[in-house]
Amino acid sequence: MTASASPDDGAAADEGPLARRIRFALEADRLKAVLRRTRLVDGSRLENSAEHSWHVALLAVLLRDAAPDGVDHARVLRMLLVHDLVEVDAGDTFCYDADANLGREDREQAAAARLFGILPAEQARELAALWEEFEAAESPDARFAAALDRFQPLLLNFHGGGGSWREHAITRAQVLRRMDPIREGAPALWPLVLDVVDRSCQAGWIAPDSPDGP
Repeated sequence: MTASASPDDGAAADEGPLARRIRFALEADRLKAVLRRTRLVDGSRLENSAEHSWHVALLAVLLRDAAPDGVDHARVLRMLLVHDLVEVDAGDTFCYDADANLGREDREQAAAARLFGILPAEQARELAALWEEFEAAESPDARFAAALDRFQPLLLNFHGGGGSWREHAITRAQVLRRMDPIREGAPALWPLVLDVVDRSCQAGWIAPDSPDGP
């Protein structure tokens, strides 16, 4: 997966590095308007993608000791701060909506090229590479970051009385499939994941699996 960030064609010819960084920061402000399907714990409204990114980064600090050996925590934080920036253009795609996920990768690739391309070339390559690494989820840093990205909505749904699981009749098999990266990326959290899923099923917040399969 390659974002191939390139200089932004819309930039003024005389726009310097500082101006480009500020313009990128202002573009990133639009992430605050991108709504996700996960509700806040109090159920009052939907979470936005900027709030999600901050919350997952906070979890990376709080749950540092859950990371496997060798994880670079500074890189994880930087990765999480940029991992959803593409949603400024591509929007949030509900993970349990198969139709909505068609073409998602292409949409996000185009968004990454435009957004990171606003930055000076060296910084564009650096942040695009972090985003690509997160998406590939092959390095220990990316696997831990991806695990926390899955763990955060699990917490919100559970402590919010079912949240999007109840609203969309999500099944146990679907939740476990979505949470599976935690098993390798943050194995210390996996027993808690299983406990949360079991308790949510008992409470009726997660739908039973169909006898014909998920």
